[in-house]
Amino acid sequence: MDKLFKLIVFVAFLLLGSMIVIAPAGAVDLKIGAVNAVKLLDEAPQKEAALEILKKEFEVRNRELVAKQKKLRGLEDRFNRDAAIMSEADRKALERDILNQNRDLKRDQEVFREDYNIRRNEEFRKLQEEIAKAIVDLAEKKKYDLVVYEGVIYASDKVDITADVLKLLKSQYRP
Repeated sequence: MDKLFKLIVFVAFLLLGSMIVIAPAGAVDLKIGAVNAVKLLDEAPQKEAALEILKKEFEVRNRELVAKQKKLRGLEDRFNRDAAIMSEADRKALERDILNQNRDLKRDQEVFREDYNIRRNEEFRKLQEEIAKAIVDLAEKKKYDLVVYEGVIYASDKVDITADVLKLLKSQYRP
């Protein structure tokens, strides 16, 4: 029994030793890169283009909301200034008008915010797709084995390829 135990221990050490010798021979140098997602989203020219598209798309509606706000403020100022000298019927009618316009304005603002957020998310998704494509293109071109993008807590400058991806995004940008 003692000989059998010694034989098993010897075989185990032999196997362990062979694995240690084989592992480095089988190890391969990997080319790894990391991309700073926040920096790319901040500095990509496509971001500014997307914001400009949204600004143009919602500019008219925003001006209309501002005009409604000014009109409502004017009615409120008139009410505060003239309520004491108005007839009861005129004062109540103006009060109802102010309440109705205020309700309409709040509803219009909410619809505007929802529409804007939906469109902003669409544009953001497009930008993320462009960035992902640029990262894959760069990784294939420069023969990276692994590129990490989101969820990176730390990456040294040695593996950070954000500048290269940003340069590729800028070269692909067509206003």
